[in-house]
Amino acid sequence: MEALRDFFRMEASGGILLVVAAAVAVLVANSPADDVYLAFRELPVQIRVGAVDIDKPLLLWINDGLMAVFFFLVGLEVKREFLEGELSTPSQAMLPGVAAIGGMIVPALIYAAFNMGSPENLNGWAIPAATDIGFALGVLALLGRRVPLSLKILLTAIAIFDDLGAIIIIAVFYTAQLSMEALGIAGVAFALLIALNLFGVTRTGPYVFLGVLMWVAVLKSGVHATLAGVALAMTIPLKATDEHGHSPLKHLEHGLHRWVAFFVLPVFAFANAGVSFAGISVQSFVEPVKIGISAGLFVGKQVGVFACLWLMLRLGLARMPSGATNAHLYGVSLLCGIGFTMSLFIGGLAWEHSDFEAPVRLGVITGSILSAVLGYLVLLFARKPKPVVDDADDEDLSAR
Repeated sequence: MEALRDFFRMEASGGILLVVAAAVAVLVANSPADDVYLAFRELPVQIRVGAVDIDKPLLLWINDGLMAVFFFLVGLEVKREFLEGELSTPSQAMLPGVAAIGGMIVPALIYAAFNMGSPENLNGWAIPAATDIGFALGVLALLGRRVPLSLKILLTAIAIFDDLGAIIIIAVFYTAQLSMEALGIAGVAFALLIALNLFGVTRTGPYVFLGVLMWVAVLKSGVHATLAGVALAMTIPLKATDEHGHSPLKHLEHGLHRWVAFFVLPVFAFANAGVSFAGISVQSFVEPVKIGISAGLFVGKQVGVFACLWLMLRLGLARMPSGATNAHLYGVSLLCGIGFTMSLFIGGLAWEHSDFEAPVRLGVITGSILSAVLGYLVLLFARKPKPVVDDADDEDLSAR
């Protein structure tokens, strides 16, 4: 239980830093230093080893490289949770799993409804389908003991399923033309990683080496490179222990958590959240893409998640989290509308040119802020359930 509390404290602190990094990006992008900010994003970075040449602006190194580390950590968390954690049994996984599905479908439908008249706009249908767990837990941290631990676990579980859904969406819908040669190399690297696992190799060095090779091959293949991080995570042993008695998966997960929470995600937020308000008018706030994203996050998420939670409980297919009420569940459903990191990331994949940058960022920021503020207020004023008194207790009370 103490390990869980440490995890939530770290996620919450990282979420607060994430908000600060995004706010600084917006301030810089609208200051006299905006040229410096743009130059930072477009700084050319090249790495060449023999015939392998990777030449990208810094922004893409952050989005393709650093975010692969984030997805690697997500993959480790997903694997651990499914094998021995909160999602290890069907009954435990059912409530957050169904809620996450509803929380992806309804926002996508709302976005599509606002953008049905433009096929190009429809490329962004998945933007409001994601939840930013760091940001959301950061809001919960502000509430302290007012929020039961069971709600934090539920929100984390929903976000894990959400991330899994985002991974599938990226793989299926946001993949460019494929290079079969590069995919073949990635496949060989993945097969070798599986072999390391099957032969009980617990040293992380060989996994990291083959993982980097697989990342380069996936990057060159046309499939988004962050998926290499997930594939690598699936091959890291959980049950086996190294010479120090540590699980390689848990050891890597623990070691990476601080780096991701306090470096990778804040850097990503700073590089991607800086929307310039120059030339933005009232019309910018009513563009279909912007409205679709904002409404999808703020309305779609709360409707999709809460409706599924309520239905599962109503049908008796799941139990109410301990210490929680329907008001608590509604507050958590609102916090699921904080898309931020993942929404910005998918927005960057949806369109290759920059015409949609401003509406995407405006939509994500406004939808996420509305969800965060209302979710905080609902949870702040939500009453704790009354303790259950059984019949024996009633008799004792009457005798007194």
